[in-house]
Amino acid sequence: MIFSTLYWWRNILKAERTLLLVDDEEGILSSLARLFRRDGYRIFRANSGKTALEILAQNPVNVIISDQRMPEMTGTELLSQVKELYPETIRIVLSGYTELNSITEAINRGAIYKFLTKPWDDESLRATVLEAFQCLESKDGQSHASYDQQENREELACLERHVKEQDQEILLRDGALQVAQEILENLPVGVLGVDESGIISMANHFICELFGDVRGMVGKRVDEVLPGNIYELCCQPCQGSIQKNFYVTLGDGQRLEVCCRRMSENSRLHGVILAMIKV
Repeated sequence: MIFSTLYWWRNILKAERTLLLVDDEEGILSSLARLFRRDGYRIFRANSGKTALEILAQNPVNVIISDQRMPEMTGTELLSQVKELYPETIRIVLSGYTELNSITEAINRGAIYKFLTKPWDDESLRATVLEAFQCLESKDGQSHASYDQQENREELACLERHVKEQDQEILLRDGALQVAQEILENLPVGVLGVDESGIISMANHFICELFGDVRGMVGKRVDEVLPGNIYELCCQPCQGSIQKNFYVTLGDGQRLEVCCRRMSENSRLHGVILAMIKV
């Protein structure tokens, strides 16, 4: 082991800066290669962990950057093997938020000296790799061995908190959406959403009390569903104004108060909302 390490360092000091990029997606490999080519590194590319190990067996490599999510062998599995076989190589992993648990474990084992999340920032990634090379070339040649793993752990903890906050926000949004849907269904007012082409996009339960069974109403043209001249009265006045209120008498003598409100220009949705109640 001592002789192999000395041989590795002798080759490193004689050779140019070498960088191994590992990703199973060719497009990402090409993108990373283009990014680092401007920095004058000697670049190796591998589309799997197995290929990466073959390259490492034949070439001294200073820094390795590996994607985390790859078939057959993940990035952390690859870098764990690299740590055992080539401990002097600085190992960096690219990961997504959903892979933080495996990344944390690998950092705690010392298999990873640095991790970056996807999508990465080009300049930040270049700076990280340059820092890695500078660590290798420092006077004692051991700076990389004392890479600040505490900083990595703190950054991971921050990311984990961010993910939990995002999950909590999603849960709150889902809960609010369910509450809003429940309120809409239980309103003592018939509510229809009609898009610009006159197609019904939503209908609440109270519409049943006004017009009968509406299970098949969504997706149909509003003038095919609403009786009498409601469609003409509701939609036409809203062409030039935000809101219009009026009364409609149905064929059976039932009288409805109708509010027709056009969606505002700032809304992502376009069309009208019809609210109806018996009077």
